[in-house]
Amino acid sequence: MKTLKIDNKKLLELLNIEPPKFAKYSGPLMNLANRFIGGTKPKVVGQMSELIKEFDGKTFKEWESWYLKKHPKAIDAAVEKITQMLINFKDVLEKTDEASIKRWVRDLVIIKTFVGLKNQEAILKSVAEYFKTEYRSAKPAEESKGIDGFIGEKSVSIKPHTYLLKPELLEKIEAPIIYYEKTKTGLKIYFPENLTK
Repeated sequence: MKTLKIDNKKLLELLNIEPPKFAKYSGPLMNLANRFIGGTKPKVVGQMSELIKEFDGKTFKEWESWYLKKHPKAIDAAVEKITQMLINFKDVLEKTDEASIKRWVRDLVIIKTFVGLKNQEAILKSVAEYFKTEYRSAKPAEESKGIDGFIGEKSVSIKPHTYLLKPELLEKIEAPIIYYEKTKTGLKIYFPENLTK
């Protein structure tokens, strides 16, 4: 079977769309602001997956014209929300000094790493107790294969429940996945009932 790859630039070219140009770092920064504020959520710009199904034209220009007639204020509403969040970012950046960056790095590298790894151990132990079996953490060579530990003889991967929202990442993990969700009172753990079979 032959495989072809089409990069994003070529995809736009094939669809006769002029690629937008952005200053370095501005695209990811706007994307982050948008994620925080929800500037392109369905309530602002419409449910895009449904709108594209409704659209019966063929070209990009037809789509753009059709969409803007259907949602004439959507782009401006999204721009307003994202602009406000970027203003908030600018304000925060002006207040961010080396001491606050050091606190953040310490929190990420030392505190969250320790808590995260200990969560992993607590999750392995709890699931092993449920199945009345032994557990162990993965060795470095096993970790490089996406394995976080073993319940009995079965290798498992441990991921936050938000991982379910990233299907492109799930395809790369062959071991059964134990999901966890942090709650106000602790952790909720989700795992296949036939995990040890």
